[in-house]
Amino acid sequence: MRKLLIGILFFGTLGVKAQYGSLNAILDRLEARKGINQNLEKVDIDNKKFVFIKDEADHTERDFIVIKGNNATYVEVFDDKATGESSSNVFTGDIIRKKNIISLRADVLEGKKIPMPVTKTLLLTQQDNILYLIDINTRARWIDEASYSKKAK
Repeated sequence: MRKLLIGILFFGTLGVKAQYGSLNAILDRLEARKGINQNLEKVDIDNKKFVFIKDEADHTERDFIVIKGNNATYVEVFDDKATGESSSNVFTGDIIRKKNIISLRADVLEGKKIPMPVTKTLLLTQQDNILYLIDINTRARWIDEASYSKKAK
């Protein structure tokens, strides 16, 4: 009786471990599909330009992030729908990349150092061979302009 109980416990443990392994594999695939668990360390983002467009009721906002090495330029362009006028802010700074996480810190506004830098923490993801940056805080998706230009043609 004791051997039977130990045998059932042993095979039950193997079954639970097998179920855990298959559940873990399913979760890994779902995370990869969502962009969380992708291995994009070898993807080169040097000389890339990412675009974010937000259409509001009174204005359109176009934001650009241009990455060149460890330096970055962050541009905000606001188009007023009522007057048709455009205004822009050009920030420069640097980035730090650790695996798929990119930290942007822009502390210079049009040549002048600013006391409160613009910071963004972005997750690099890829879906259907298109690179995206997802803002960790706002969930805004920045698309690689080269990929967008190919799709638009």
